[in-house]
This record gives sequence, C-alpha cells and structure tokens, in this order.
Amino acid sequence: MKDKRTYNKLKEHGEDMSYENDSKMSNEDRGPGDLTLLTEQYKEDLFKYQQREAEYIKTKNQLNGTKQIVVQMSGTIRDLHNQNENFQAEIARLKEEIQLLELQIKK
Repeated sequence: MKDKRTYNKLKEHGEDMSYENDSKMSNEDRGPGDLTLLTEQYKEDLFKYQQREAEYIKTKNQLNGTKQIVVQMSGTIRDLHNQNENFQAEIARLKEEIQLLELQIKK
C-alpha cells in the first residue's frame, strides 16, 4: 500500500496528498433513533453509573470502617471508665485501712 506522504513521480508534487477532501463520517448527521448513537449514549450512561456506584461502595466501606472503630473505641472507653471506678474504690478502701492502721499505732 502506498504511503500518503510519498511522491513517486515528479508531477505528483502538486497533488493534494493529505486526503483532506475525502469524505468523513460525522456524528451530526445521525438522527435520535440511530443505533450507533444510542449505543454510544448507553455506554456513556453506563460508565457514569459505574463511577457513581464505585464512589458509593468506597464511601460505604469507609463509613463501615469508621463505625467499627467508633464501636471499638467506645468499648475501650467504657472499660477504662469501669477500671477507673474500680481504682477509685480501691484507693478509698486503702485510705480507710491506712487511717485504721494509724489509729492502731497511736493507741
């Protein structure tokens, strides 16, 4: 096959070798019921839907992960609060024992 930009004979130099005048198919001449136009629109709509669905799944996974972290942290905070109450009760009991021992020493 002949390359578009090569000249084989001297007289071809003046000819249009770019094929700019060749007929081209454009999208403007298709009607609303054209099957290729409908197919392209469907593909575009499908791609947009898939992007939105991917974004939804990503957001849902992030929210589920965040929810799980919050649940774990609330459980940890609850445990720490209970331990703090236990420590406070133990400290109060030890203070009472110290006071009793100091009274026994003074007697």
